[in-house]
Amino acid sequence: LRISVTDRCNFRCSYCMPKDVFGKDYPYLPHSALLSFEEITRLAQQFLAHGVRKIRLTGGEPLLRKNIEALIAQLAQLRTVDGTPPELTLTTNGALLPKLAPQLKDAGLNRVNISLDTLDPALFGKITRLGRLEQTMAGIDAALAWGFEPVKVNCVVVRRLNQDVAA
Repeated sequence: LRISVTDRCNFRCSYCMPKDVFGKDYPYLPHSALLSFEEITRLAQQFLAHGVRKIRLTGGEPLLRKNIEALIAQLAQLRTVDGTPPELTLTTNGALLPKLAPQLKDAGLNRVNISLDTLDPALFGKITRLGRLEQTMAGIDAALAWGFEPVKVNCVVVRRLNQDVAA
């Protein structure tokens, strides 16, 4: 089960949030339009009751959702049909992991997937428009240091952009 907890992101990746659509005046969803943590938890419980075993939190950037660790703690209390906790994963750009990794781990998050489209700092800046490679690398280091297992790295390969450095 994939649950998008926000449409906001602290990066503006060219393939995900193109500048011509996501300009300065883009109307993001108001907080009142997002599912509450209680609504997300009830929805997840229904899916778990029907055989789902894994929950992935996504966004935008899910770590921008205020008190995300509280949602993770609620989801960690749920059980699958065989009585085991669900596998909780978060997909992130990693920039906020150095600050939030301890709280996320304590709340019950098991795994993280971190987006990293290139190891070239200049190209990383071009792709993300607002991100810096050092932020994401620090996020990977934090995820490893706090024992998330496994830590997976996602790469979106875009023709004529990062296909040469991704290969």
